[in-house]
Amino acid sequence: MAGSARARHNGNMRKTMLANRRHVLAGLAILAATPAARAQSVLDATTLGVVGGTGQNQGAALQVALDRAAATGQVLQLPAGIIHVRGLDFPSNLVVQGVPGSTELTLQPDGNAMSIYDRGTLVLRDIGFAAGQAGLTIEASDDITLERCRFRVSDIGVSINDAGVTIRDCHFTELGDAAIHAMDSRGLFISGNTITHCGNAGIRIWRSENGADGSIVTGNRIANIEWRGGGNGQNGNGINVFKADEVIVASNHLADCAFTAVRLNSTHNSQVSGNTCLRSGEVAIFSEFAFSGSVIANNIIDTAATGISITNLDTGGQLAVCSGNIVRNITPASLVNPDTIPIGIFAEAETAITGNTVQNVPGVAIAAGYGTFLRNVLISANVVSDSNIGIGVSVVDGAGAVMIADNAISARDYAIVGLAWSDVVEPDLIANAGRYGNVSLR
Repeated sequence: MAGSARARHNGNMRKTMLANRRHVLAGLAILAATPAARAQSVLDATTLGVVGGTGQNQGAALQVALDRAAATGQVLQLPAGIIHVRGLDFPSNLVVQGVPGSTELTLQPDGNAMSIYDRGTLVLRDIGFAAGQAGLTIEASDDITLERCRFRVSDIGVSINDAGVTIRDCHFTELGDAAIHAMDSRGLFISGNTITHCGNAGIRIWRSENGADGSIVTGNRIANIEWRGGGNGQNGNGINVFKADEVIVASNHLADCAFTAVRLNSTHNSQVSGNTCLRSGEVAIFSEFAFSGSVIANNIIDTAATGISITNLDTGGQLAVCSGNIVRNITPASLVNPDTIPIGIFAEAETAITGNTVQNVPGVAIAAGYGTFLRNVLISANVVSDSNIGIGVSVVDGAGAVMIADNAISARDYAIVGLAWSDVVEPDLIANAGRYGNVSLR
């Protein structure tokens, strides 16, 4: 290309690039302005007569504000202060937000519930709920989200029935029964919440009969769960899953639960992993009754009457993996359940107990079977130290197969023993395994 032609070509290219650059900058300016232009407008509830801190019933005015915001597609902004109501019916397709830490809806004693019934696509944010049998009731609804809300001074913080709900970064305290009670849910996502000082439970995920639930409970802090309702395990639990299948309980911090940190009862294909469980009054992690397909892995348990119990072959409980857990500092007895035996890890049927570390048990560190309730248990590659008995397995007539292999054991009294129910009948199973047909030992 000749010099003059090349110069004209380069000049045209520069002009084109400058023009394109102007177009890009103009487009960016339009994009920058668009969010403000398209932002959802906010309806201030005070313009409709909703005022906090008056002590007077604001329920009628607030209901009008809720319905108008939903009808017009606006975000409803609630004022600071305590807003007294005699019941509310939250509509669909709405965002309601309060002043963080300052807005609270309080149900008057003669009022109906604050409820969400047969709704969808609703977000409640930065709102406190207090008083009543339940701070908030959610039923027959989908796509409900609670963010940074506070629940206190009720029997139950959030009561859920047949609904799909996300609850994240909320705070629950001073609740007579439970923070979250869910029955027959459509799948819950419960994450990042703080739950403390509840009368009987932190989180309950229950079903009226076994079925897929699919709830995920992760990253929550749960502490100081009492046992006001009494009983032998139905109360006093941090997280309690009953007949709800395919539930994941992961990476939660649970401390000072009167009975159990995480309790699976009659569940299928559920996982308990990566949780820290401190100072449990009975069994720290329980998989019991007619369960199948439980994975209990990579948890830390420090101080409990029993660490992990995978039990109830008598009612069909079977099929589990127990691996990678640290279990330490088991107490000699339980203050709430005198039947609890000091054991680190216990299992009965179709269970692999592998790669766990168990320390300081004033009883049996790892136990398999109770009398005839033993079938196909593997105890392999575990590390046991500072315990009275390293491993104990049932050797009574009728007990099923157990394999013990490649464990590192440092025990105060016995390394590996044979048990008849709770009694040691073979103190040196390493030397005498050949006497018991159900035991394979390597």
